Amino acid sequence: MNDTAIDMQNFTLPEYEMIPDVGLFLEQVVRYISPLMESLGEEGLTGSMISNYVKKKIIENPVKKQYYREQIATLIFIAVAKTVLSLDDIQLMLSLQAESYPTKDAYEYFRKELSSILKSVFSGEEMKTDNDMNEKKTLLRNMIIAVGHKVYLDTYLRSLR
Repeated sequence: MNDTAIDMQNFTLPEYEMIPDVGLFLEQVVRYISPLMESLGEEGLTGSMISNYVKKKIIENPVKKQYYREQIATLIFIAVAKTVLSLDDIQLMLSLQAESYPTKDAYEYFRKELSSILKSVFSGEEMKTDNDMNEKKTLLRNMIIAVGHKVYLDTYLRSLR
């Protein structure tokens, strides 16, 4: 097992409460999210991508050009989800989440599931199942499983090159 595989078994996104809530400008948000995505071997978000998400009403408008915790958490979700989903599908998933869960709860579930699934995929251990699954959670979990497998494939293919 290489070092990247070991890192992926320990990968975790920041807890919701640890995401800055002081108001970050666009380029600060880009610099905050990019290292998280690089850790997954994926490209981060650009300022123009974030501006596009605002224009398409996928995330709320910044307040005085600043983004806060809820918007940043949503952008982290978008950055991860865009590796396997189209923007329209991401928008649909976010609207389904908004009907059922506050952003904090949805983000924490997403964060914990991503860590758990990456650990399982990279270690070969069986994935733990959530006994409290409804249709929306199942949809989200399957998206996270797809991300986990994509990260796994990308990581190992990179190591073979």
